[in-house]
Amino acid sequence: MRKKLTPFIFSALIVILDQVTKALVVAYIPENTVKFSLFNDFLRIVHVRNTAIAFSLGEGLEMPLKIVLFIVVPLILVAAISYYIVKDEREFSRFEKYMLAGFVGGGCGNLIDRVFRHMSVVDFISTNNYGLFGMERFPTYNIADASVVICVILLVLSMLFFKKGNKNEQKS
Repeated sequence: MRKKLTPFIFSALIVILDQVTKALVVAYIPENTVKFSLFNDFLRIVHVRNTAIAFSLGEGLEMPLKIVLFIVVPLILVAAISYYIVKDEREFSRFEKYMLAGFVGGGCGNLIDRVFRHMSVVDFISTNNYGLFGMERFPTYNIADASVVICVILLVLSMLFFKKGNKNEQKS
C-alpha cells in the first residue's frame, strides 16, 4: 500500500509550493499590480485574482452554480483520480501515476484557494505570448495551473507514444 501512495508525495509538494508562492504574492504584492518584469518583459510577477476558472470562464455565474462547478465537481474529479492512482483500476505506468498525482496536486492547490480565499484563486505568473493566438500576454496563472497543464500534456503524450510493459512491471 505504501508504494501506491508515494505519487501523492508529488501532489503534496505541488500543493506546498503553490500555496507558499501564493502566500508570498499576497503578502508582498498589492493586488492588481506588477512587482517584477524579467527577461525583457517576457515574465512578469503580478498579483491578480481569478473568480472563475481558466481564461476567466464562468465569471458571471451565480454563486450556488460556482460552488458546484468550481468546488464540488473538481473535488469529485480529484477524489476519482486519487482513487484510480491507489486502486490501479487501469494499468497506469509509474510515470502516468505521477502525472495523475501532479494533476491532483494542482487541482488541490486551486481548490484550497477557492475554499479559503472566497472563491478567488491567486494568479501571479504572466508571460509574453508575442501575439501567438492573438494574445499579447498569456492569461495569468499560478503553480497549480502550470502543474495541471504540464502533467496532463505529459500524461497524454505518455499514453499515446509509449508502450506499456507487462503487468508485473506496471505494479513495481
